[in-house]
Amino acid sequence: MAPTTTTNKYFEAVGRRKTAIARVRLFPAPKAKYEVNGKALEEYFPVKEMQQTAMEAIENGKAAEKFLVTAKIVGGGISAQSEAMRHGIARALLVYDIELRGGLKKQGFLKRDPRAKERRKFGFKKARKSPQWSKR
Repeated sequence: MAPTTTTNKYFEAVGRRKTAIARVRLFPAPKAKYEVNGKALEEYFPVKEMQQTAMEAIENGKAAEKFLVTAKIVGGGISAQSEAMRHGIARALLVYDIELRGGLKKQGFLKRDPRAKERRKFGFKKARKSPQWSKR
């Protein structure tokens, strides 16, 4: 299921969430189709909620055209990957048509979610959990 010839015009953007990075390309096509790391969307994200999250930006963005969406995703877990894909699709839609910005911004799809795991500090077991302390 490789995308059609590389001479086709496409709109590209990068989306991120936690440690997941998604490079998304939107190819104008007669019908909507999603491909993630060479697999169909349903095959890559077996959970229905993840599929919905990944497709939200196009469905709620009200784009005039249909797109073949291809994404290369690395890092993170499946939840972060689906949100990174949504972020990338939203950014790519802006490259396609800047008029979509208002709706996408209102839904929060253009904001890079800054929440990530806090680093572990030395002398601690986790980021904030300290070792057990005994007075005597």
